[in-house]
Order: sequence, then C-alpha cells, then structure tokens
Amino acid sequence: MTTNTEIRHFRIDIPQADLDDLQRRLAQTRWANELPLKTEAAVQTGPVPPGWEYGVPVGYVQRLVETWRTTYNWREWEARLNAYPQFVTEIDGQQIHFLHVRSADPNAVPLLLTHGWPNSVIEFLDLIEPLTAPADGQAFHVVIPSLPGFGFSGPTTEQGWNRYRTARAWAELMRRLGYDKYGAHGNDAGAYVAPELGRIDPDHVIGVHVTQLFSFPSGGPAELEGLSEQELGYLTFLQTFQDNIRRTQNSSKPSPKPSPTPWPTPPQASWPGSPNS
Repeated sequence: MTTNTEIRHFRIDIPQADLDDLQRRLAQTRWANELPLKTEAAVQTGPVPPGWEYGVPVGYVQRLVETWRTTYNWREWEARLNAYPQFVTEIDGQQIHFLHVRSADPNAVPLLLTHGWPNSVIEFLDLIEPLTAPADGQAFHVVIPSLPGFGFSGPTTEQGWNRYRTARAWAELMRRLGYDKYGAHGNDAGAYVAPELGRIDPDHVIGVHVTQLFSFPSGGPAELEGLSEQELGYLTFLQTFQDNIRRTQNSSKPSPKPSPTPWPTPPQASWPGSPNS
C-alpha cells in the first residue's frame, strides 16, 4: 500500500467545454453495420430477447444516443452527486473516489457498498437516506467507493485490479476512515468483492451481504436433473455465449487452439481489469 494516506475533499465539476465536445461527438457518430435481425415471429429461447444474441442492436444504441443528446442532463446528476460528501485518496498507487455519509445516530454501523459492472456509485444514491437516517431500525455510516477504473477512481495505470486487490484496497480505506468494525455489501461485480473483503479482513468485517450468488454448473450430471425446459434453454444460451466469446478471443491469436473442455465447464465471469478477473 502507498504511504500517501491523505484523504482529500472532492467535488465534481466537468468543464462545459467537455460536455459541448461530447455533444458534437455524439452528433457525428458513424454507425456500424450489423447482421440482419431475425426478430419477426421469433421466440425468446434464452435470457435475452431476439435480436440481442450477438450484442446490443444498433437501433437500441441509436435511441440511447438520442436520449443522451436531447433529454439527458448531466448537470442534474452532477448536482445530485455533489449533494453528498465525496473524497479521494490514493491506495496501492491508485486514486480511489468515494462517498462518505455519516449518520447522526451514535449507534450507527459503518457499511461499505460496492457497485457493479458497468455501473457506478449512482446505483446506491437512493439507499443513502434510508440507511443513514432510517425511520426505525439500525442506522449506518455509508461508504460508497468507485471501483478502480470506474468514474473518478480512474483511469487505472496498471493491470491487476481484480477482486482480491480491490478488497485489500477497501480494507485499507476503512482503516483510514477509522472504522474498526464494519459491514460490506456488494452488487454484481461488488458481489465478488464484498465476500473477498470478509475473507481478507475477518477481524474487522462483521458481516457480508450480496444481491447475487454467482454459481455455474461444475459438470456433475445430477446438477441438471429437474431443470425445466426453460431453465435448460438458459444454460444452452450461456454455453453459446461462452463459445462465441472464445471464438472472438481466438480469432486474434496467431495460433488458435480449440477449447479443451466442452460444456458444462463453468464460464468465468470476468473481463479485462475487472474486480472478478
């Protein structure tokens, strides 16, 4: 860990020139071609609707960009984030941005919330008031860091920010904030980080809560017994998705090799530089 332990106040203030430049870039987007979408009379057989099997359809992205250009107001979100105390500190050579909202309750429990991928601290904004000032029940001091490489915890300057390294950084962050005992919550990618935090810092983490349990088939035949036709369809889609990823990855290698293990090898839910890679 770095010896620079200073915690500095932080306020978001994106220059208007940057927002204007983004507007120009969005307006000048050159859209890629895509495969013909076979959505007419198509039946959904997996977790995504017809037309989404190979990624996000161009039409959807075009509507999203139009929203960004015409109705999305960054200044509103900037003001909403700035309504809460924000800070930055350097941990393990990386700038870490976080919200830190203390409860007025003297018995409040410190709680660290880790967001998902590709989300941000915004996903927890609606939880701050209920957690720090509940009508009844337990109150919490809330710490909401941005994952390394996300938002203002970036850019990263080196590889290796997996869930283990991130958990170690979170333990250091809570130590710097003076919290001897605290809880940890994680959503999506945060559901990988939070349990690791409990393992890495067991003397200080009093409990871990996640909103997802990532569990893939290990290969035992009995695991698939009793699954409905719809559930088997989801697994088939997952395997197809994994196969397509492997083909894409292998297509850029000088000497592609076939995958040595067929279904049901558990897919690895990871991405370059992700907390669970």
